[in-house]
Amino acid sequence: MGSSNGKAAAAAPKPKKVTAASKPRSKGELYTTIAEQTGLARKQVASVFDAMGQVMAADLGKGPGVLNVAGLMKVTVVRKPATKEAQKPNPFKPGEMMTVKAKPARNVLKIRALKNLKAMV
Repeated sequence: MGSSNGKAAAAAPKPKKVTAASKPRSKGELYTTIAEQTGLARKQVASVFDAMGQVMAADLGKGPGVLNVAGLMKVTVVRKPATKEAQKPNPFKPGEMMTVKAKPARNVLKIRALKNLKAMV
């Protein structure tokens, strides 16, 4: 039922309240904040993110093309077909036509916030 060593529960540090950053956090600042919250070493947090990147690459590259990130967001690969060069109306100069360049087929990532993430904001 729990660990036989009663010190395990007491050894976990009490997480500090996470405060909003005044400017966007760098990767290192994010790792440090998560390490302080979880009691993991910063290197362990970095290895978790590395592993997550590998899982994303596998699932989005050769896998199903959809990844649910911990109930916070859903990342989806959408295949955009190739387009031919075409003449279209110029939206900035009415009556004038402009040439739109041909584009090759490509993969585009779509990231959708899920209910849990929306509730946090």
